[in-house]
Amino acid sequence: MTPARLIIVPGWRDSGPGHWQSLWAQQLPGALRVQQDDWITPNRKAWVDAIARTILQQDGPVIVVAHSLGCIATAHLPPEAAAHIQGALLVAPADPERLAVLSDFAPVPFQKLPYRHVLVASSTDPYCPARLAGAYARAWGSEFVRLPDAGHINTESGHGEWPLGLALLQSLVGGTSLTMPAHPDFSTLPFGALTA
Repeated sequence: MTPARLIIVPGWRDSGPGHWQSLWAQQLPGALRVQQDDWITPNRKAWVDAIARTILQQDGPVIVVAHSLGCIATAHLPPEAAAHIQGALLVAPADPERLAVLSDFAPVPFQKLPYRHVLVASSTDPYCPARLAGAYARAWGSEFVRLPDAGHINTESGHGEWPLGLALLQSLVGGTSLTMPAHPDFSTLPFGALTA
């Protein structure tokens, strides 16, 4: 069986150097980070196309790890791309109606996502009220994890390496160990051995 590939989907303005997504992209073997042509004034079609293209270029299934607007873009994926997703970790989804620059991503799809996924939200996220995150979780059929006072679950809220996120990722991928060492070095992890 073809190994699953980790696909990292950043949100609006990309994820900076200390962000957990950036650390995972550097440290988890085989991880691919989706690149967007415009991180500042995002266009839904362009973003969704870039994510779909990255997924469809892989030989087998993928695990998606999305943050913020990346979660919303992932929810917009066409069925042919979504069919390749083995699991997804959707962290701190954005509310695209709160900021005009993100409004192209509204309305957010409110139907069940066709793959297993965990949605992680915070009670104090400035970009998405907890109520709305709960509504996403119900509509999408998510396994829902609500963190108290975790902000936007990014560098500014103190989530650099984010070991809890790795534990949640491991719950999606099964038997592969993804523990975060004190000084991260994932070069020896068997991430490439993930199977569907």
